[in-house]
Order: sequence, then structure tokens, then C-alpha cells
Amino acid sequence: MPTLPEILGAVQTNCDISDAQHAGDYTLCTYLLKMREYYRWEHDLSYFATVPQDDLGVWLTAREQMWADLESLPMTPVPVDSGFADPFDSEAINRELVPRGYVYSAGYGRFNKPLFFLGNLLSCEERDGFTILCSSCEYARELAAPPAMLSGRTIFARQESARRFVWEKIDEWRWHKQDNAMQRALTSYGFRNDEAALEQMTSGALDLMILHELGEGLIDRSLGESWRVMVLELARSRAELVVRSVRDHLADCRSTLPGLLERNDHGLLHFYFANLDGLRRALFTDLQDAYKDWVQNANLAPLRRAVAHGATHWFDVAHRLLAAYKKNPVTARAEIEALLPEPARPH
Repeated sequence: MPTLPEILGAVQTNCDISDAQHAGDYTLCTYLLKMREYYRWEHDLSYFATVPQDDLGVWLTAREQMWADLESLPMTPVPVDSGFADPFDSEAINRELVPRGYVYSAGYGRFNKPLFFLGNLLSCEERDGFTILCSSCEYARELAAPPAMLSGRTIFARQESARRFVWEKIDEWRWHKQDNAMQRALTSYGFRNDEAALEQMTSGALDLMILHELGEGLIDRSLGESWRVMVLELARSRAELVVRSVRDHLADCRSTLPGLLERNDHGLLHFYFANLDGLRRALFTDLQDAYKDWVQNANLAPLRRAVAHGATHWFDVAHRLLAAYKKNPVTARAEIEALLPEPARPH
């Protein structure tokens, strides 16, 4: 039986290769923020500890040099009892790791970036026909580190990555301290730079993310394999960002937002809208208007109507785009990109 250090070495190597090949996908600002938090994770620093800037600079230079040496390498197989497993065969690897108290996942993210992680198994549950594997401490990860990811009928929920995600949003708000959805979320949780409130927010955020992944799993039944193929073939284009946003809105209107509204969880609703930004926000202005109505008038009825309408609207949009892509993948890009708000359309 392979030891944990042997498995960990292979997984982290694949994480490093993925980062080496995709670090250029980020804007400079996003890249530097992610690297700072990656340094914090690798050096096991508390979120309330200051990152030493001189050490960070030295580490960053060394990391980029290491990536230069790894960029052209293929992904390495993961050692298992029977020999070696394909690094994307999460099911086979977890058959050995889950009984030992660990969890592993692999998949693809934005711009077709390979995503890997290995962590301590915190819990395992069945919900709505899906298996939810939740991890706590992460032993290996790459730069993106999504807090939750769907793979087949399994949802991988990562507590440590969710905590990091929440902290990044808090840290970002503290730079400007605007009167916005994030401030309302912090007020709802009584956040005062304390660990207890951070943990409470992390737990809520992870629940929100699981609801989203459940939504994606449910709509995948109707969108089918053709949607996944379309997203992969649109990788690294503006059209990819559009179809991902459409799918996100459909999942949220079918699962995430109905779940939050049913719970009447105001803190999580504010946190959801604090993270509704960029293209997703621009594509669904009716939802943002309904949120403002709730904030100003304490009336959830417009929000409920916007969610119900969105469930139908985004279903129709998704199937229209998929039909256009099946008919002609080349001309479909223009139809997909036509959904972009005017200022964001490419010239």
C-alpha cells in the first residue's frame, strides 16, 4: 500500500504542473492575491497573521522558477495498491483513500485548468442522489483551489478552501469598507475580526456552495454531455465565460437561491449577492434589482419572483445556446457572445 507521502508527492507535483501551465490565465492583481494566500497556506499562517513581504517576494521568485522547470512536463500517475492510477480517475483513487480517512479530487476549471487536491476526510453524506465528500485540512492543492466541485454524482466540498475564500472577501472589503452586500453579511454574522465568526461564515458559505453544486448536478441531466463538450471546446474564450455564467445562474435559480430563501438565512443571502459580480451580475440585472428592493423595503417577494423567472429564463437560454452550438460551433460563438453586456463585448 502506498504511503501518504508517496501519494501526496504525486498529487502536489500535478498541482504544480497545472499552476506552471496556467498561472498566466490570471490578471496581475488576481495572480498576486492568489499567490499571497497560497504562501499563507503553504506556511500554515493564520488569517489574522501578517504575511512577511520580503519572505513572500523570495518565495514568489523561487516558485516561478520551479514552474518554469515543470511547465512542459505531463501529469504524473498517482500511486495506488494496484500500481498507478490516472490522476483524473478520482473514483479509483478514492476507493483506496476514503476508507483511510482521506479524500482526493481531480477535474477541470475555468480555462480548462486541471484542478487537484488531497485532504483529510471530514464527512460523507448522501443528498438528493449525490455523494458529498467534505474535507478539512488540505495536504496538496493548486493555485485556484475551488471550495466545491461537482464530478459525476460526487460533490467535493473543501472546508479549508471555503475558509480561505471567505477570508479573501473579508480582506477585500476591509480595504474600502463600503456599505454593500458584504458589509451586510458581516453584520449578520457579527464579524469583529474573530475566529468564531469566521468559522460560522465558513460553514454557511460551504452550505451555499454545496447547494450550487447540487443545482449544477440536477441541471446536468437536462443539458447532458453535449454541454460539457461545448464548454471544453470554448475554453479560453469570452464565450466560455458566458456559458459558465448561464449555467451558474440556472443552478442558482433551481437550487442555491430557493434553498437560501426557504431557510430565510439573511446572512447567507447577503453573502451570495456580495459574490454576484462581474459578468454574472451584468447578465442578471433583474436579480440585483430585486435584491436592492429587499434591502430597501424588507420585501422578499420581488426576489422570489426574480428567482422563479430566472429558473425558466436561464433554462431556455442554455438550451438555445446548446442548440446553436450543435448546429454550427463556429457561428454559435457570435450568438453566445451576443449575451455580453455592450461595454464588455470584444471590439
